[in-house]
Amino acid sequence: MPFFQVTNLARTLETLRDAHRLWVVGTAGEAETLLYDADLRGRLALVMGGEEKGLRRLTREHCDLLVRLPMGGNVESLNVSVAAGVALFEAVRQRRGQPLGTDAGRPRRTLATG
Repeated sequence: MPFFQVTNLARTLETLRDAHRLWVVGTAGEAETLLYDADLRGRLALVMGGEEKGLRRLTREHCDLLVRLPMGGNVESLNVSVAAGVALFEAVRQRRGQPLGTDAGRPRRTLATG
């Protein structure tokens, strides 16, 4: 998986979207769309915000879609590396065609009795 560090993120996102035809998906805690409801099967650039302030305004404006990760209980946010792992896992899961919340593709375990 390619990883890039750039000087002007907004310009780079424009280039990825326009010249390379990537769908730019950003993560934001206040986004209306849940990560699991977004279609992540195509060519995409996943943009993660900083742990304290999230995505900057200009970066948000250059995203085609903003998604949020559902949080349970008293958890308000995740470390950016954990959030990236969750988002990447979801993209891979969708690309493999596995339904959410199933064991599709995994061998079943059986308990030995005896």
